[in-house]
Amino acid sequence: MPQFTFLPFAQARGQAAATVVVDSILPRAALTLAHWRQAPTPAPFRDDTSAGSALRALHKLPAELQGAQFVTANHFDVDGFVGVWTLLNPELALQHETLLRMVATLGDFRELGWQHPLANTALKLVCWLNAKEKELFYPPFGAPELRRREDEASAEKFAWFLSAFAEVLQNPDLGRTAWLPEYERVRRGIAAMQSSATQLNRYPELGLVVVHTPDPLPYYALFGPTEGYDIVLSCYGEQRYELEYKYTTWVDLESRPTLPRLPLQPLVECLNQLETTRRLWTCDAVTDTGPQLRLSGRDLSKVQRYADPDQRPIYASSIPAAELEAEVIRFFKTQYVGIEPRRYWSWDEIRAGGAALQQ
Repeated sequence: MPQFTFLPFAQARGQAAATVVVDSILPRAALTLAHWRQAPTPAPFRDDTSAGSALRALHKLPAELQGAQFVTANHFDVDGFVGVWTLLNPELALQHETLLRMVATLGDFRELGWQHPLANTALKLVCWLNAKEKELFYPPFGAPELRRREDEASAEKFAWFLSAFAEVLQNPDLGRTAWLPEYERVRRGIAAMQSSATQLNRYPELGLVVVHTPDPLPYYALFGPTEGYDIVLSCYGEQRYELEYKYTTWVDLESRPTLPRLPLQPLVECLNQLETTRRLWTCDAVTDTGPQLRLSGRDLSKVQRYADPDQRPIYASSIPAAELEAEVIRFFKTQYVGIEPRRYWSWDEIRAGGAALQQ
């Protein structure tokens, strides 16, 4: 196994032939280990997460991996970081493979089976990564607000976390002060999701889960039980709603087929005809990492949209929950007629389907 050096993405552009790129795309890289849609990840290493691809590569040790000198990524997030760290710490990574896979999945997809014996440890590690990132640097998608490029600014995050993570991975209590506040907030959310006050309506043919629960919750609690589904309609008390395509439909999932994303503008127009408050329904573009449909008071920044639902304003609608759910179900049932789930949709196919829908 080669001894890799982390190389910031800006420098890696000049060393592509000797670089393994994780959770990103770098033309002419020695090896790509990314779950991004249409990334040139070799078939044997495709995985739901980029960290999973890195772990698969460790098991096979392909020639491209053994011939490389550097590893890089063009942004910092939980999945990408775990993938980079894995290649730099192969023995320790393989010892903790199951846990690292859970950390990457929770970080990217916000999904986790809470009955797993390692679930709480995975949550603690993700909360530690989140807390230290915000404390020492800037929040996810926050680089533009600092007038910096993410591929350049994130190098400072990698430098710090690559030296600090192993110790906390092996003894999460060392990071307790940092992870405890978010961990406790998520655990309260999990309790709410598991209580009799919450009802989940599943529509597997649409890949949709409708969650009825009194108050907005952290994503890790809200999306935790939605594994295998790609759209979540959250219906909170006082007729507050958000609908979101999960990140599972932005990447190429290896484990299961998915339906393609649909543009949500036709549904927005339908809901605005029903809405009697002064607010308007809005939606994000189909290529956003997690497109939302919501009743808008003001435009949310990318940082706010990435933050948890309980950390942003969600406004009351005039539409009753049962009517809203029925409209959402009608929309997706109508628009997905004749479309079968499969793997590896291209962005061109998704855009073409959306253009046909809006004609």
